Amino acid sequence: MSSSFFALPLCKTCCFISHLSKCSPPPVAFSLPTAIHPQLHLRKPSTAPLFATNFSADISEVIELHADIHGQETSSDGDQEDEELENFDAEVLEIEARRAVKEFSDSLSRELNIEGEVSKQKGTRGKQKKHTNPISNIPDHLLPKIAIVGRPNVGKSALFNRLVGGNRAIVVDEPGVTRDRLYGRSYWGDYEFMVVDTGGVLTISKYHEERAISTTIGMEGIPLVSREAAVARMPSMVERQATVAVEESSVIIFVVDGQAGLTAADVEIGDWLRKNYSHKYIVLAVNKCESPRKGTLQASDFWGLGFSPLPISALSGSGTGDLLDSVCSQLKKTEHIENPDTEEHVPSIAIVGRPNVGKSSILNALVGENRTIVSPISGTTRDAIDTEFTGPDGQKWHLIDTAGIRKKASVASSGSTTEALSVNRAFRAIRRSDVVALVIEAMACITEQDFKIAEQIEREGKGCLIVVNKWDTIPNKNQQTAMFYEEDVRGKLRILSWAPVVYSTAIEGQSVDKITVTAGLVAKERSRRLSTATLNQVVSEAVAFKPPPRTRGGKRGRIYYCTQAAIRPPTFVFFVNDAKLFPETYQRYMEKQLRSSAGFPGTPIRLLWRSRRKSEKNG
Repeated sequence: MSSSFFALPLCKTCCFISHLSKCSPPPVAFSLPTAIHPQLHLRKPSTAPLFATNFSADISEVIELHADIHGQETSSDGDQEDEELENFDAEVLEIEARRAVKEFSDSLSRELNIEGEVSKQKGTRGKQKKHTNPISNIPDHLLPKIAIVGRPNVGKSALFNRLVGGNRAIVVDEPGVTRDRLYGRSYWGDYEFMVVDTGGVLTISKYHEERAISTTIGMEGIPLVSREAAVARMPSMVERQATVAVEESSVIIFVVDGQAGLTAADVEIGDWLRKNYSHKYIVLAVNKCESPRKGTLQASDFWGLGFSPLPISALSGSGTGDLLDSVCSQLKKTEHIENPDTEEHVPSIAIVGRPNVGKSSILNALVGENRTIVSPISGTTRDAIDTEFTGPDGQKWHLIDTAGIRKKASVASSGSTTEALSVNRAFRAIRRSDVVALVIEAMACITEQDFKIAEQIEREGKGCLIVVNKWDTIPNKNQQTAMFYEEDVRGKLRILSWAPVVYSTAIEGQSVDKITVTAGLVAKERSRRLSTATLNQVVSEAVAFKPPPRTRGGKRGRIYYCTQAAIRPPTFVFFVNDAKLFPETYQRYMEKQLRSSAGFPGTPIRLLWRSRRKSEKNG
């Protein structure tokens, strides 16, 4: 008897959607008598959503014929699974999916606790109690500013942390730690304002700077003359940052050290403030007056500066209430804006990478001013510098410049508490950002440290774009140079194979606008949501093309339902018969199929696999 071959798309063991067929083993093709063949009216492979309980009537004859071929004997387990599947409720599964995402998020947060808290406590002179500011919809640039100035190592950053809450600024018992302007939002009573921390001005210890440069990795290729020039320019650049903060502020807090007494540097700063900023309200804060009795005596030494001294302690908080009363007496209340449009989410871009790759130059090129200090000195940036920025298209951004991230072993061997805290803040900036711009130097090879930073970005679930800076240093470029370079980058950073690559020369301002344009596309993809019908159609086609592998015991995984339970990053929950039947290789295959069919460039995607029986028990 002649026979012909055809494929059977509706088969349970072949892992298709239908739960109606129960054949075993799963045939790719099989033969039927010619007499039976004309009775079959098979459709094309189904691309309907995975979770489907209603089938059209014209399938019934196929079902009956399928039963005749394989016999009516079926396992009790299969009947039980089919009965349970028919009783599934999509709403219940959606709730279970959201619960699964929350469990995964909580577990991941515990794993990603940023290390270095012990070092931070050792470096600070006290614990700062973090307080939460009242919710306000007033933009930062509309709030009045208060600048904190003074010579190095008088406690400016400690006072900044006290006013804004938490440990925003790095506090270490050594001079010259703070360099760039650091902004923080604070309030006192009905008043809300911005506090600006600055670096120590005028008498920065040259010995400290020279020692920091000579022991910092990353300066080997810079000539000695350039190093000395960078050292000589650093104090003036720090002073310039402090001057900008004073000029844009309504009130100035002049901080001095009550334990050290009056110094020539304090007198010089006081003369500078009286001469140039006499029209502004200046408060003289005598810090480190922990004792109430000795505080008055310590403050009396500073009457010669021409201001009324106010004893305070940034460490314990004593006297800061009187300080804020004096400051707020000269501020105007900013009324709340009732326009709800101002409360829209402003995406954040964290600029991270190894030292000396041009992160600060990119920030300055984007904002169009010298917001941060740019120097060949490795490790110039220490704090995470937050800046508001509006792009040419009107899109608002929150830019975060970070310190260069070296290997953990290198940081530990250097013994620098400041660098350890700087790296800690860089990783914290990744966590609080929406999109991360991973900056690499064009002429430098991608190192293991670049891969570790990329790995952290992927684990945090952040959108990412790879910025190849200093592109002008590549000699003899042609049309294929960028293509070959991108292939090399993706080969070495496979964990970020989905991230777009942007080429720029920040020092000359070339192509830096592409960074925000690409980041905008990444942010949209990170917030994109697929409909359940579209998602299940993509998954069904992927399963039809490549079914899950069969175990030695003959078991095979079945996907019952799939839904996108979260965004930022896109998270998909798969309800299956047994999650253990889907190995990591198949999970990666499913991720590739989702990307090829649905896109999601520039953002990681999460796939969570939930066993059906387990989810029912939890319910």
